[in-house]
Amino acid sequence: MHRRTFITATAATAAVGVLEPRTVFSTDKPKVVIAKNTDYRELVRETIARLGGMSKFVKSRDNVVLKPNISWDRSPELGANTNPTVVTTLIELILEADARSVLVFDRPCNDPRMSYLNSGIGPAVEDVNDRRVRLIHVEDRHYANTKIPKAKALKEWLIHRDALQADCIINVPIAKHHGLTQLTLGLKNNMGFLGGNRGRIHMSISQNLADLATILPTKLTVIDATRIMLRHGPQGGSLDDLKILHTLVASADPVATDAMATTLFDKPPDAIESTVKAHNMGLGEIDPEKMNIIRLG
Repeated sequence: MHRRTFITATAATAAVGVLEPRTVFSTDKPKVVIAKNTDYRELVRETIARLGGMSKFVKSRDNVVLKPNISWDRSPELGANTNPTVVTTLIELILEADARSVLVFDRPCNDPRMSYLNSGIGPAVEDVNDRRVRLIHVEDRHYANTKIPKAKALKEWLIHRDALQADCIINVPIAKHHGLTQLTLGLKNNMGFLGGNRGRIHMSISQNLADLATILPTKLTVIDATRIMLRHGPQGGSLDDLKILHTLVASADPVATDAMATTLFDKPPDAIESTVKAHNMGLGEIDPEKMNIIRLG
C-alpha cells in the first residue's frame, strides 16, 4: 500500500463505537489506559481524554517535544516506526492545549531523510501546517554532554538539548520485538535522544535506559500497538512479522506503560529488564494490581 494511501485509510477507518471502560482498578494508583479502536484518530483522542485530557500534561505556552520512533526507512504498514496518524493526532491535541511549540524528531538508524520520508511521519507532520510545529533533523550541535546525577551506570552522555530543556516530553514509541532487549517500548525509545556512539549504550543497556529516564522531563508515554512486530525487530520488513491490534497503551507512568504493553506480547509485565530496573529506581509501577487500569473498546 502506498504511504499516503495507508495514512488516509487509517484515519478514515470506521470507528468500532463509543469506547467505554471495562476494567477500572483503585483510583489512587497510576492510571493506565489500554484502548482499542480501528479509527486511530478517535483512538488517540479517547485515550488521552480518559487520562484527563492533554491539558493535564501540556500547560499553556509549554515547549513540547514529541518523540516518535522514526528510526527506519520503512513504510508505515511494516510497523517499524510509529503510526503517522497517532503522531499527528497527538500534535493536534498538544496545539489545542495551547503549547508554544512542538518539536518532532528522532535520531534514525537508517538514512535520516529517507526514514523521515518513507515512515510517513515527515510528510504527515509537515501537512499539519502550523508555525508552532517543527520537524527537525538532529545534528551534532544539538547535543550537550550531560551528567546524570541519579544514574547507576550511565553517569553522563551526549543528550539532545531540546529534550532536556523541554517543558514536556511526550514519548510515542511503537511496540515491537528487539533482538537485544526482547522488546522496544517507551524506555528504549528514549535512545533517540542520545548522541555519540550509541553502540556503547548496549553494554548494560537495561540499566542505561533506566538511568536516562531519570533526567528526561517525560510527562506522558503513548505506546503505539496498532500493529506490533512479533519477530525480526527492530527493523522488520515483512507483514508476516506483524499482529494487528488497533491498540494504544498510555500513562503518565513510563514504567507502568511499558509493563502493560509487554503483556500484549503474551509476556509478564516484568519480562523486560529495563522495566524492572526503572521500577527498582522508583520511576514507576510494574505490578498491574497496583495500577488503575482502564480498558476501552
